[in-house]
Amino acid sequence: MPAHDAASAPSHKSAEKIAHENNKLHKRLCRQVGQAIGDFNMIEDGDKVMVCLSGGKDSYALLDILMTLRERAPINFEIVAVNLDQKQPNFPDHILPAYLDKLGVAYHIENQDTYSIVKRLIPEGKTTCSLCSRLRRGILYRVATELGATKVALGHHRDDIMETFFLNMFFGGKLKSMPAKLQSDDGKQIVIRPLAYVKEADLIRYAEVKQFPIIPCDLCGSQENLQRKQIKGMLREWEKKFPGRVDNVFASLSTVAPSHLMDRNLFGFTGLKASGIADPNGDIAFDDDPCSTPTAATVSSIIPLQAVVQSGAQLDAHLDTHLAK
Repeated sequence: MPAHDAASAPSHKSAEKIAHENNKLHKRLCRQVGQAIGDFNMIEDGDKVMVCLSGGKDSYALLDILMTLRERAPINFEIVAVNLDQKQPNFPDHILPAYLDKLGVAYHIENQDTYSIVKRLIPEGKTTCSLCSRLRRGILYRVATELGATKVALGHHRDDIMETFFLNMFFGGKLKSMPAKLQSDDGKQIVIRPLAYVKEADLIRYAEVKQFPIIPCDLCGSQENLQRKQIKGMLREWEKKFPGRVDNVFASLSTVAPSHLMDRNLFGFTGLKASGIADPNGDIAFDDDPCSTPTAATVSSIIPLQAVVQSGAQLDAHLDTHLAK
């Protein structure tokens, strides 16, 4: 084999491996987005989906994947990309139109100077995200109505949902996160988050693969001490030290037991009475391990405490016999 052919062989194999990994990534993202859409019935036949495009990696990926799924879906739906130009200084307003023209997707650029409003109302050094988000939300809801959009798609991913959950818990005293699908606060829009099952790390890599023309947010991108960044660091540390913990927390958001929390508005604790009917999903009040998950075998062998409460000695004897088996 000639020397130049021998040298090029490893390079060719490396390129094939990279292409294979990139293809796997694309398939995984399409599968996860498709699953989220199916699980929450996000997009229906005849929908007009307004994809909110900020110029960041997440919204670029959302648009890209939805366009792929639209070609494969057994239903028909429209896509319109919408960008809110908030008139931030040095914002490169030519990038998105050029990119969207190249894609051949319908789009609308909404020009509103929210930047000046935020800078005028928020003191220097304070977090701008809250006010900026409220202003942006109101404008985008209006645009959705004007465009006849039936769904508003946002680019929040799994990490965003997790971070919001802990932010609300640690700083707001609430068990609340970002739902995958919700009704807007004005009751006029259905908002969807098709990236709900997608990890941010995959989106970072996908943006590199696709070479999206990322536009940084100069308004809030320099605020390094935000609470969200603290939460992000905590989750990153957990993932390193305790693999699987973050996955379990995310899974818990879809497996909620209202009767085992303390929200009196969510569950009727005050009117709760003993029914006399065994409930395998009920509380095992004397369990030591709150993390164990009852199986069919363990549920069938639950100790009938009502049969042995005649005396403390009888109860102890019954437990000793049962646990020795």
